[in-house]
Amino acid sequence: MKTLQQLIATLESATVYGNADVWISGLQIDSRSVVKGNLYAAMRGTTVDGHSFIDACIEAGASAILCEELPLTQREDIAYVVVENTAKALGEICLNFYDRKAENITIVGTTGTNGKTSVSTLLFDLFTLRGHLCGLISTVENRIGKQIIPSTHTTPNIVALHGLLAQMAEAGCDYCFMEVSSHAVDQRRIAGVPFAAGVFTNITHDHLDYHKTFDNYIKAKKQFFDELPSTAVAVTNKDDRNGMVMLQNTKAMRYTYAMKQPADFTVRVSEHDFTGMQLQLNQTEFWTPLIGGFNAYNLCAVYATAFLLTEGDAELPIQMSALGKVNGRFEVLRGPNRITAIVDYAHTPDALKNVLQTINDIRKNSVNLITVVGCGGNRDQAKRPEMAKLAAELSSKALLTSDNPRFEDPQEILNQMEAGVDPQNYKRIVKIVDRKEAIKTAVLMAQPGDIILVAGKGHETYQDIQGVKHPFDDKIILSETFKLIE
Repeated sequence: MKTLQQLIATLESATVYGNADVWISGLQIDSRSVVKGNLYAAMRGTTVDGHSFIDACIEAGASAILCEELPLTQREDIAYVVVENTAKALGEICLNFYDRKAENITIVGTTGTNGKTSVSTLLFDLFTLRGHLCGLISTVENRIGKQIIPSTHTTPNIVALHGLLAQMAEAGCDYCFMEVSSHAVDQRRIAGVPFAAGVFTNITHDHLDYHKTFDNYIKAKKQFFDELPSTAVAVTNKDDRNGMVMLQNTKAMRYTYAMKQPADFTVRVSEHDFTGMQLQLNQTEFWTPLIGGFNAYNLCAVYATAFLLTEGDAELPIQMSALGKVNGRFEVLRGPNRITAIVDYAHTPDALKNVLQTINDIRKNSVNLITVVGCGGNRDQAKRPEMAKLAAELSSKALLTSDNPRFEDPQEILNQMEAGVDPQNYKRIVKIVDRKEAIKTAVLMAQPGDIILVAGKGHETYQDIQGVKHPFDDKIILSETFKLIE
């Protein structure tokens, strides 16, 4: 426990009404979770203003209120802290509540449309291999060393995030590698996190249901780099047309990586097949079991970040070659009759295009590529026709199916996808609403030696339908179907 005075001591500006020496038992941003002795932070959200729940939180036992606007009536037994930005102030308060333990960890944030999970997980694996106890905060899972903590969001809410970082520090973690989503930046969920490095992978069409415009989406990503301290390093993909935009206003030390042009760190693919690829990275070469140009970029980002954080050493390339695949990212499954199945999380047009092009670069002309793909419900609708268009263009056959329909009609999602398919490619598509049936159909259609891509869900072990998460795993469905045709 801390006193309110201890929690707000490092705030740049705050006006306190009431007793600042009151003891605070915990921090809350969800009014429904407030208990006796808590500080409630009234956040302005996209649909709800937390200020409207202040009275309810006081009734539930809150001892202090952090807010941007003082309520019209105040209680004498409650302390009110008025600040310009609740989220920004709360980040500093969270640091103080946990004795600023997060400052003892080297924290690396990775942002971008695609590649966040791969880069963060590969960095976690690399630094673990180098003998460090590490933390991971990702879409797939959160980890403290070998301890796995289920993940509900790409980036947790601000209070949960600081609590998790404190846990990592208490466990003795040297590093934490975390995904930083554009939502998290925009909603200031990462406020107060002392980042030592920021990595930018790429930015393509996604999340316009939230950001409304692509320009807003870019600004959210850029804001992460704008707020890095001068002691941090910023690593960006120079080949991405917005890569250098990320560095325009950052105070951090700037570094670039690329495949197509000169940069601080460059990568080139010498050879590749479905077992891996040979990479030339700056002055070193190594083999990796990862596949595809997009993974070459990911590995270059990982190498650059590791090199900058450790000043590089002879062991780094050797350790890079030992890195394995990331759950649900271009995972290869071998079926009967020499059928190859690939499961990938690709759920944006750019990610799907990268995966399809990688497969097409490797496959022989006589081999068919059957793609199973869907689009999530209650998400950015503009990418649906583009996803189907790409699948039909770059596959021998494309099975359009459900992803996580959520509260939308899955048939209507498929109709919106189909609208993007060029007329000459209509004969290549099949619409099957039931994802399990679509995967089974793809396996049954495959001839000896063919390739099946199941895209969109990757690591996920559920299907979200009408608010209920039903058990569903693309890899399990593929394995079960393979057994039926053996």
